[in-house]
Amino acid sequence: MGGALTMTEPQHIKAKKGDIAENVVMSGDPSRVRQLAQLLKDSRIVNENRGFLSFTGFYDDQSVSVVCHGIGSPSIALVTEELIMHGAKRFIRLGTAGSFIRELKIGQVVIPNGAAYMGGTLRQYVPDTHLTPVPDFELLQELVRSAQTYGLEFRVGPVFSSDAFHAEDSNFVSRWASRGFIAVEMECATLFALAMMRGVKAASLLLVSDNLAEMTHMADANALRPYVEKSSRAVFDAVTSRKK
Repeated sequence: MGGALTMTEPQHIKAKKGDIAENVVMSGDPSRVRQLAQLLKDSRIVNENRGFLSFTGFYDDQSVSVVCHGIGSPSIALVTEELIMHGAKRFIRLGTAGSFIRELKIGQVVIPNGAAYMGGTLRQYVPDTHLTPVPDFELLQELVRSAQTYGLEFRVGPVFSSDAFHAEDSNFVSRWASRGFIAVEMECATLFALAMMRGVKAASLLLVSDNLAEMTHMADANALRPYVEKSSRAVFDAVTSRKK
């Protein structure tokens, strides 16, 4: 494994120069990435190495890349860093989350305005302090506008970015809900923090895959496909909004 401080060229995203757009939509599930890529015009695969499936095409005549970031903080950190090396400047993660509150149902939307974390990858980046990862305000505004335009049922609020999917105890939901957090996922804190540190823009739109307050079963990729289809338009509109 190489040292990150000396890395200046992508080691895992093996796209050619110019293959990655400035506008990037990210997702952890390869099947969701393929679904999103189908909505682009002239979409083509630009990377398959190490499972980080990546497509580039056009949305409303603007170049957009759709990239799989894998699961968890280390994976999205690696992918984000290398996409920045490729010239990416605007990132929106279209992911999933488990709701902490009963009001949010499967298929509805969370737009995070901040993300908490408890260490992990970000602690290696910044060992001497604790960051406050927040999305870019412009992208956050654009996501809210787009969500309203497309009639999405959404809620804006802070999320908890967990590093351990199966480490939840019996008080997990009540503990985080009592602190004002509305959902849990695994990548937003790292994405927001890296964007802040690297001088790029990032935000996220999350589909509720399960309601932890009501102990519902987690919806799989097939069950979420129609919700992805509807919300993807809002995400593409938001990530390309700067040049419209």
